[in-house]
Amino acid sequence: MRDLFSDISTGGYQPLAARMRPVSLDDYIGQSHLVGPGKPLRRMVETGHCHSFILWGPPGVGKTTFAQLLSHALDAQFIEISAVMSGVKDIRAAVDQAKNLRQMNGVQTVLFVDEVHRFNKSQQDAFLPFIEDGTFLFIGATTENPAFELNSALLSRARVYRLKTPSTDEVMLALQRALLNLDDTNNGFQIDEYFLSVLAQAADGDIRRGLNFLEILSDLVEPGSKVTQEQLEDVLGGSVRRFDRKGDVFYDQISAFHKSVRGSSPDGALYWMARMLDGGCDPLYIARRLLAIASEDIGNADPRALQIGLNAWDVFERVGPGEGNRAIAQAAVYMACAPKSNAVYKAFNQAMTDVAAQPSYEVPVHLRNAPTSLAKSMGHGDEYRYAHNEAHAYAAGENYLPEELASMRYYEPTDRGLEKKINDKLAWLSDLDDQSPLQRYNPLSD
Repeated sequence: MRDLFSDISTGGYQPLAARMRPVSLDDYIGQSHLVGPGKPLRRMVETGHCHSFILWGPPGVGKTTFAQLLSHALDAQFIEISAVMSGVKDIRAAVDQAKNLRQMNGVQTVLFVDEVHRFNKSQQDAFLPFIEDGTFLFIGATTENPAFELNSALLSRARVYRLKTPSTDEVMLALQRALLNLDDTNNGFQIDEYFLSVLAQAADGDIRRGLNFLEILSDLVEPGSKVTQEQLEDVLGGSVRRFDRKGDVFYDQISAFHKSVRGSSPDGALYWMARMLDGGCDPLYIARRLLAIASEDIGNADPRALQIGLNAWDVFERVGPGEGNRAIAQAAVYMACAPKSNAVYKAFNQAMTDVAAQPSYEVPVHLRNAPTSLAKSMGHGDEYRYAHNEAHAYAAGENYLPEELASMRYYEPTDRGLEKKINDKLAWLSDLDDQSPLQRYNPLSD
């Protein structure tokens, strides 16, 4: 494969991941929702009509690669700075370089800022006037949620594009292409397709990591020789047994873990968690699954489960895998032993289904906002009863749904855990509704 970016090389050896950067969007792997035919980033490259933007996604999904491809397509100067190692001085230097290129040669500049979320607010603000006057096309890359990590002024000037984690098949494709490159450089070797799939799964959606695995293998295997399981284990730390040919066993273990917690089996939960960790699963993947379980399978039967899951995640982030894994295990055992309810899960799904299928019913007049005299004259907010001014802080008989759905009840709490008390509370409130002379509806009467 031709090296599109040889002009930025110092002439020394380039890592395999660098040599395998795509030469065009047709070589770009993954992100079809953005770079596929007719999609926004492909149109940007093909038409040259560009705007500043943020690429948000996990490591190794092609953020830097796309920025370089766009720069090449625009015949623009590519300047890259990293927020990890740069400050305002580096930003000013990049701005000066971009200004000089535009004024002296009419050359457009693409300024790529890696890990942009690591810049503080004032550093982010330093880009704003130069984005607005077109000094450069700004491309930021971040692994963190821009809504939380970037200031609103920068977000208002740059669109956000979410990059997805490549599938195992996409990582596999990248590895297959890289093998051809190794053949061209006389570093080629033979590898069983199953072993190659193991590498692809071990990369966990990070194409760069997969290429690094492959390059390490090229150092261990004699050119032309066949990769052995021992060599593969040396690269992956002895974890070859964790994956099957299509990842089915791995995902079966995740399923078994989830069902063990749902089924109130702390022993099953611990066993399958241990199996996954032994197989190289990211502990935070398990933590994420526990948060889903806390909401889907426990819900309001024990709302503490959600907080305990978040606390376990926080412990892992603060102290690392040793103690952090135990915290996640503690959360798993707690959730397995907790009372179970999917009442909130079912209620929310039903509400979403109804909203999608039914007309957009109007907000009842008594619930509408009345910020202006016109709104007030139209009766908005009239007859609204402020719950805190009512007995028991409850406006008995009031209706909070569209009139067409006044008798609908989505949430049906169970008789387990805290939901038993919630159920009793709702029944008591229903009795107050029945006794109220101001009753608009009784959700339990139908």
